[in-house]
Amino acid sequence: MADYYEIDFLAVETKKSGDAIALRYELHGTTTIHVVDGGYQDTGTSLVEHIKAHYGNPARLDHVVLTHPDGDHASGLVAVLESFEVGALWMHRPWTHAAELIGRFETYRSVEALRQRLRNVYPNVTRLEEVAQERFIPIREPFQGTRIGAFTVLAPSYACYLDLIVSSEKTPESADSGAAKGLMQLFQEAGVKLKALVKGLWGHEVFSPNETSAENEMSVVQATQLNGHKIVLTGDVGRAGLTEAAEYAPRAGIALPGIDRFQVPHHGSRRNVSTETLDRWLGERLSQPLPDGEGKFFALVSSAKEDEDHPRNSVIRAMIHRGGRVYCTEGKSLRVSQGAPDRAGWSAATAATYPPEQEE
Repeated sequence: MADYYEIDFLAVETKKSGDAIALRYELHGTTTIHVVDGGYQDTGTSLVEHIKAHYGNPARLDHVVLTHPDGDHASGLVAVLESFEVGALWMHRPWTHAAELIGRFETYRSVEALRQRLRNVYPNVTRLEEVAQERFIPIREPFQGTRIGAFTVLAPSYACYLDLIVSSEKTPESADSGAAKGLMQLFQEAGVKLKALVKGLWGHEVFSPNETSAENEMSVVQATQLNGHKIVLTGDVGRAGLTEAAEYAPRAGIALPGIDRFQVPHHGSRRNVSTETLDRWLGERLSQPLPDGEGKFFALVSSAKEDEDHPRNSVIRAMIHRGGRVYCTEGKSLRVSQGAPDRAGWSAATAATYPPEQEE
């Protein structure tokens, strides 16, 4: 069979959105199955059933990637690890870097005490580590430049990851943190509550002045070219991570701007993108809308139907400003593919329409 790929964004349906992505691709006669995040605990069961039903009932998965430690990405991967043989689990474990970090935490003098503290504050990752070790699954760290099958990790770099551990709200007070962390959290919480919508002209963009969390910035950003399509999976990464990934992209053979399949970060949050970062990845805003039915790229959003906060209108608008066709899960699973086997019972999804209003 000729080379192909298929990427499935599974519906994660709770009052909060989550990510669960399955990929299968064939290159030069070799088929690879690659899972990225598993949503919540119940989502993991659905993900396992999906892979068995649509990927040839495999006994083995080649790669399982946890982009970052939040429960809406990590919890469901327990079921995945327990249901298949797995070639490698790719995830970051903050406590494995305790020796390098000890000097940056003023309240800790013992490496072992810091290591245990980091294990306690990231229980989702701790649980996955335990399952992987029980099942003799290798655990590898996905830092910038690492190859995961056909994908290359664009971010985070090792240095940036260590900085994020130190700056996280979850970790012990560090020598270079302090009261500013509390203020930042207050500003972020205030930003979430802003729901007023105002009309905006074509091309007008308003994003939150607040940044996303350190945990989201830890997200593994992966990119590849399959069947002539440039594909980027972003997890919940924020502006800093997108910038770091864009700077590295040419070294991975990903010329920017111009992505064909783009996962919109953090379920369409307005704290994760900006006009500048989107210009860099997707190109500048068009002077006018494209004709109905036309698009330069697909923008894929994992968003729950009951989640009132995601996706934000401002983010959907920004994708369409650059010629994107936006597809949101919203209670249904999405499949994007090229040359992949036909799948009975699946039909074309409907693209989101342009919102005339956006968050103020």
